[in-house]
Parts: sequence; C-alpha cells; structure tokens
Amino acid sequence: MKQKKFFLIFTFYTFLFLFYPGDSFYFHIFSYHREIFAKKEGKKIFYKVSPVPFRKTEVFPFLTAQGVYVLDLPSFTPILEKNAKERFLPASTAKIITALVAYDVYKPQAVIEVKKVVPDGQTMGLVLGEKITVENLLYGILVHSANDAAYVLAENFGYQKFLDLMNKKAKDLKMENSHFVDPAGLSEEKNQYTTPFDLALAARAILKNPYLSKMVSLKEIVVSDIDFLYFHRLVNVNRLLGEVPGVGGVKTGYTEEAGQNLVSFYKKNNHQFIIVVLKSEDRFLDTKNIIDWLSWNVDYFSL
Repeated sequence: MKQKKFFLIFTFYTFLFLFYPGDSFYFHIFSYHREIFAKKEGKKIFYKVSPVPFRKTEVFPFLTAQGVYVLDLPSFTPILEKNAKERFLPASTAKIITALVAYDVYKPQAVIEVKKVVPDGQTMGLVLGEKITVENLLYGILVHSANDAAYVLAENFGYQKFLDLMNKKAKDLKMENSHFVDPAGLSEEKNQYTTPFDLALAARAILKNPYLSKMVSLKEIVVSDIDFLYFHRLVNVNRLLGEVPGVGGVKTGYTEEAGQNLVSFYKKNNHQFIIVVLKSEDRFLDTKNIIDWLSWNVDYFSL
C-alpha cells in the first residue's frame, strides 16, 4: 500500500514538473518556451527537453549589464536572466536581423553597386560606384559590423521595404518586444528596441543558418569588389574570438545611449549556450564572468 501511494505521489509530481508553466526555475527547465519551439505532427505536439541544465547553486556572477539572458541552446532552457524582457536599444545587434533579411531577399553572388556611402560609425570603407557581392557585404556587417554595408543592402532593395521585412522577420521569430527603424542599429529613437530574450531568438535563428553562422565566427577576413580595385580588411569587433576557447560569435553592438551589447555563442563539453548582455559597462568581462560561472555552476541531467 505504501509503495502504491509513493508511486502515485511520484507520478503526480513528475507530471507537475513536466507540464506546470509556473515561474519557478525548476518548473521552467521542463516547460519554458514550449509554445515557441514545439514540433507539431498532426494533432500531436513534440518537445525536445533532454538533457536539461540546472544550476547547482544560487550564487551568481558579478555583472554590470542591465539586461542578461543565458540559455542552453538545444533546449532553449534559461539558465541566468536579468530584465530578460525589458526593452533596450539594440545598437549593432540589429544587424543579426539585417543579415537574415538580406539572406532571404538576395542571392549571395548578386552584385550591388554602391550608390550612396554612409560614413557614420564603424564602416568597411565602401567607395561610391564600387560593385560588390551581397556575400561580401554580409561579411562586412557580420564580421566588421559595417554600417555602410547595412545601408547599402537596405537601400538597394528599397529602404522602407527592407525595414518592413526586418520587423516581419522579428515577428516570425516570435521577437514580440522588438522593433527596428534602421538596418545598422544606429538610431536611438524610442521606437527602436529589443530585449535580451528576443536577441536570443535572433541568435538562434542565425546559428541555424550554416551560411551565416560561419561568418559570425570569423575573426578577420579581406574581401574585395568584383573588379579587385578595392580591398576591405574586416576585423571582428568581438575580441573574445580567439581569446576565450569555445566562443564562436555572434554580434557586438554599441552606441553611447545603448551602452555595450554583446550576443555570444559558446560551446563546451558538447553543450551549447547563447549569452546576451545588454547595456553593459564591460561586455567582454561580463561575458567572461558568465562563461566562468557556467563552468562550475551548471550541470545536466536526462529525462
């Protein structure tokens, strides 16, 4: 009788953990974001939740960032968060969406003529009249965070149409608290915003694209126009690439008002993480502190 009672109690709590959508972290690890990533086959819904990460202690790293979201990528399970759905200025992290839209609307080897040069902020040094492939412009925005490349891609397609597609892409990715008003992320207007959680969704999307994901992990590359008249040395702003083993992208961002932003992809021991820090005083140190914290405070179990 006692064994039967124990079995019933055990079964009850097992199902409670699996399906209860409450706010406790230990409930989150089973049910968080299922509605976003559920795979549907007919009337059946399938979720991938194993293995599941958990925190071994409730000791947290020291961080200056005002917005933080750290998750296990395969299960999209949150591990650490701070103001995860609060709105922040994206700065150049907006270029993740710019790249995804450009990939949708252009062929990589399509040639674009530079008809307008935007000299603001970080640029790859495009020259008026230069003819360059979409692929090399994508290297420009994802490796070098080049504002001029972002504007050329948008303006060649139709500036407002491109912005509309950026916002549609955000909605398609379930980025419900994001809105973009320029392809480079330079604008500091109130109607340009994103959240740590939404940028994790964007990072997930670009990492699922083999063509774009290889670009975000490059430390340096030299590209040219189609006539080999102009060569552009592109150096990744993310200094953690090559400095911290396991870091493979994704995107930096900075304006005076936005502060220091960084979206990172990190791999260790066959586990994969997305780390988002927004409005940081030292984005690289914050990310290093999170990576160190992951090494001793996060473990996994299988269901």
